[in-house]
Amino acid sequence: MRIPLTALLLAPAVVFAGSSSFDGTWKTKPDSMRTTGKPNMVQLVNGEYSCLSCDPPYTVKADGKFHETKGNPYHDAVAVKVLSPTSVETTSQLAGKVVFEETDEVAADGATSRAKFTDHTGTKAATGSGTAKRVAAGPPGSHAISGSWQQDALTGGNEALLTVTYAMTADGFSMHWNGQSYDAKFDGKEYPVAGDPSHTTVTLKRVDAHTVLETDRRLGKVTDEVRLAVAADGKTISGEDKDLAHGQTTTYTLERQ
Repeated sequence: MRIPLTALLLAPAVVFAGSSSFDGTWKTKPDSMRTTGKPNMVQLVNGEYSCLSCDPPYTVKADGKFHETKGNPYHDAVAVKVLSPTSVETTSQLAGKVVFEETDEVAADGATSRAKFTDHTGTKAATGSGTAKRVAAGPPGSHAISGSWQQDALTGGNEALLTVTYAMTADGFSMHWNGQSYDAKFDGKEYPVAGDPSHTTVTLKRVDAHTVLETDRRLGKVTDEVRLAVAADGKTISGEDKDLAHGQTTTYTLERQ
């Protein structure tokens, strides 16, 4: 259900003349992530798996084989394998390459689930884990994974998943994450995210010396609005990602490394 660790000791925040408070390497605090809005909705019944909240929704046979999907820039085929009455493995593929793997396990009481995932869209495999809370049951006779789930928390992740580098000048802003990057000017134009298989483009706006707004587009449609704000002491960034495609908002904190 994709919930899109020991932290290193924080280095003192030092801002040199001519540099920005954004400049440097940052690491997401897993326990800081909170997601609100529409829940994720899935259904596994009569041998078919449906992701009802995906954009666009899709249905494939749950036989462990890859089946074609259409309209999603991150995958063109999905394989769903039932591991047990309470667990399911989902693998996404794009142009013949596996891009995302996830295993979801529903707790004995059916009220919560735990996910382990691997994101292959970057240079290194980005791994993580998370939890979700059930907000609605699935149809009678369906697999335990069926129903509506609210993402609860990111419980872990490796360096490839959590670490990002930012830099800002008077004219623009740049980002580097696990082999994906952009270097965009504050001119209202769209700039590509290099290395991103979904061909995301970004538009950047400088609110002030410590705040930036990023607008993401895929397939010509605005998908996300991201706000990044550096704290007064320069040691943390408050992030907010409004996922317009899924009707969800995720807030999180990054710590300077």
